Amino acid sequence: MHIFVTVKSRKKENKVEKVDDLHFIVWTKELPVKGRANNAIMRLLASYFDISLSTILLKSGLTSKHKVFEIANRVL
Repeated sequence: MHIFVTVKSRKKENKVEKVDDLHFIVWTKELPVKGRANNAIMRLLASYFDISLSTILLKSGLTSKHKVFEIANRVL
């Protein structure tokens, strides 16, 4: 399953907000440097969905605010 994430980095808190079944907004404290924000986003999504970090893969948007993640073997 693919989910679409809008990222807000350098924020005061880490949180995930569901917009609809496939779209999410993720706030992270991490800076978008050397993949730190992407790693933080993946950890937040894993925690939000209560799944293993290894089941989340960044499919597109490596340096963009708009990202697509694939969640393996999961129906949300």
